[in-house]
Amino acid sequence: MATRQREDTVLEAKKAKVEPPPMFKVLLLNDDYTPMDFVVAVLQKFFALSREKATQIMLKVHREGMGVCGIYPRDVAASKVEQVKSYAKQHQHPLQCVMEEM
Repeated sequence: MATRQREDTVLEAKKAKVEPPPMFKVLLLNDDYTPMDFVVAVLQKFFALSREKATQIMLKVHREGMGVCGIYPRDVAASKVEQVKSYAKQHQHPLQCVMEEM
């Protein structure tokens, strides 16, 4: 059996464009009951912020009603929100944490 070779055929690899995942902002919401020190501790514990940066965000939450804790892919943001809400509930604070698509 003879085989034919075609020299005029060239296969080109298609490059698939992979878009980055959508990012989400994790926000803390202000309330009149959660102590400021607790908010700073949450920011340090769950978002690995320095005390100075955590204090700045806490003050923004206090003055403006909300503050951005970090920007993450959907799964990471959802985990952070649940961790913060659970921790606040364990310590009997009404601190609210939400995520919002950018």
